[in-house]
Amino acid sequence: MRHRAKGRQLSRTSTHRRAMLNNMASSLFDHGRVVTTEAKAKELRPFAEKLITLARRGDLHARRLVQRKIKGRETLSKLFSEIGPRFASRPGGYTRILKLGHRSGDGADVARIELLSE
Repeated sequence: MRHRAKGRQLSRTSTHRRAMLNNMASSLFDHGRVVTTEAKAKELRPFAEKLITLARRGDLHARRLVQRKIKGRETLSKLFSEIGPRFASRPGGYTRILKLGHRSGDGADVARIELLSE
């Protein structure tokens, strides 16, 4: 039974899932978009948006909280210097998920998650 269990397992252990989301969020902040499966994109969206909300705050405590998840120094500085101020006036909804169809190898639903322009 999965009563009140939030989120998707994605056929991974909890530590593997956490590491995967950390890495996917880093790639999203580095490149602005990530092409992945639809389920992973739907799991990444709230994870990344919470980090952007912390980056909007911009104080030392928020930086240290984000630093637990994002390990790259360049990615962290880009998140706080460019991405956070870009969404300063927006009250949420910083990402968009576009469905791209099916992957030819295994038929998985593929989607692109990207940061909005403003």
